[in-house]
Amino acid sequence: MESTRTLGRSGIEVSPLGFGCWAIGGEWQAPDGQPLGWGKVDDEESVRAIRRALDLGVTFFDTADVYGTGHSERVLGRALGSHRADVVVATKWGNVFDEETRTLTGKDDSPAHARRALTASLKRLGTDYIDLYQLHLSDADPERAAALRDTCEEFVREGLVRAYAWSTDDPDRAALFAAGEHCTAVQFAINVLQDAPAMIALCEESDLAGINRSPLAMGLLTGKRRAHQPLDTGDIRSRPPAWLQGFGDGSGADPEWLARVDALRDILTSEGRTPAQGALAWLWARSPRTVPIPGFRSVAQAEENAGAMAKGPLTAAQMAEVERILGR
Repeated sequence: MESTRTLGRSGIEVSPLGFGCWAIGGEWQAPDGQPLGWGKVDDEESVRAIRRALDLGVTFFDTADVYGTGHSERVLGRALGSHRADVVVATKWGNVFDEETRTLTGKDDSPAHARRALTASLKRLGTDYIDLYQLHLSDADPERAAALRDTCEEFVREGLVRAYAWSTDDPDRAALFAAGEHCTAVQFAINVLQDAPAMIALCEESDLAGINRSPLAMGLLTGKRRAHQPLDTGDIRSRPPAWLQGFGDGSGADPEWLARVDALRDILTSEGRTPAQGALAWLWARSPRTVPIPGFRSVAQAEENAGAMAKGPLTAAQMAEVERILGR
């Protein structure tokens, strides 16, 4: 497998695997108390995991200002330290939050807020530039988003941002951003259980990288979840919002989803892979433009995810068998 992938038309080289830093932000919540994090974290373990990822060749880290209401950015910045110039850092903006109460309070799609948010992210990350700056409002109004695209071009001219993207599952919205000269990616949900052919096609047509969020289907593809297994109260999956599929009414993993994972187990665990490594291998085989960003909270998870790179992508025959099993 190639040692790097290029982020779209930017020329920025990254490891084929990125690390998603949502979980290491710790607990935070919506105004109604809905958990938006993945439960409690140990910051020291998070720092060790990031540094272990660096040792194992991971050079791309994706976070957002709202993860842990600023905490994820701080932990990532601290962990990278003197290695900042050796990695590609992506973060996101658009949400408004209260750091003291760790609560999401709203959203702001104004250019003025984009600049405020960028300034704050730079400070928390301890850096003077962001490699990939992403709009985090997946359903933002297209006209408002066009203005934000222009704002991102200003950030590039000022040297504050190298490239930008939109985190959205809507191909039309992503295409609007792609019209900008320095837009080089789109972040969207895709995994072996939930393909996204329209987004993959857009990446091909517009020369974009596909940053793959939810590559392990929120943990379902790790092979470690059991039907109706209890979840911590601070875990978003314990009270899943409408967009979070596979966890039913919050009573744990949906048995139907787990049945599909079990049906794929032999393929995903081929060549000595773990189920998670097999899920990442499917994404790499899906398109040469994919950069999956699984989450992590421990050194062990960092090692398992990074270990997938040595195994490489699934074969064409295995990909065809996956489609047959899932009836797609």
